[in-house]
Amino acid sequence: MRVVAGDARGRRLVAPEGRDTRPTLDRVRESMFNALGSLDAIDGARVLDLFAGSGALGIEALSRGAAHVTFVDSDRNARRAVEANLASTGCADRADVVAATAEAHLARTAPGAQPPSLVLLDPPYGFSDESWTAVLEALDGRSGIEFVVIESSREIAVPDRWDAVRQKWYGGTLLSIFTPSNPPFPKP
Repeated sequence: MRVVAGDARGRRLVAPEGRDTRPTLDRVRESMFNALGSLDAIDGARVLDLFAGSGALGIEALSRGAAHVTFVDSDRNARRAVEANLASTGCADRADVVAATAEAHLARTAPGAQPPSLVLLDPPYGFSDESWTAVLEALDGRSGIEFVVIESSREIAVPDRWDAVRQKWYGGTLLSIFTPSNPPFPKP
C-alpha cells in the first residue's frame, strides 16, 4: 500500500495488525480522490476519517492538499499505524489521531465546532445496518459538511438529506460520494 498522488506520492504505508481492517486498494483510492478532486473537495479541506484503519484515505487527502485530517479509530493497532504513516509521510503536523468509535466521536463533538467539509467512511467488515444508520444520522444536519464518501461491500441506505453525486463499483467495493441536498452554508 502506498500514497497514490500528491506531496507524499509513492510513500509506503503500513497496515495495522489483525484482520479487522480492510485497506482500500490503490486503484480504488486513486479513483476516489480523482473524483473528489474534480469536485474541488480536497484542496484546503478539513477532513474527518471516521474509520481510519491505516490512515491511507486521510493521508491521501493530506498529500493532495487537505488542510487538516482528524483520524478516528477505536483500535490501538490502527492508531499506531496511522501515527507511523503520518510520521513517514511528513503529514503529522496537519493531523489529529483520536481514540474513539465513530459514534462516540460524533456524539461528543459539537455539530458546529470546526466542522469537516469532507467525511470519509470506510468501516471494517461486518458493519451492521444499525451502525450505518447511527453514523449517518449523527452526520445528518451538521453544517459545513460538503461531501461524504462511503466505501462498502454493498449498497447502504442513506438519509433523504443526502444526494448521490457519484457511485461506482470496483469489483466487490462500492464507492459512493454524497452531498447534502440543501447545504446550510455555501462553500466559501
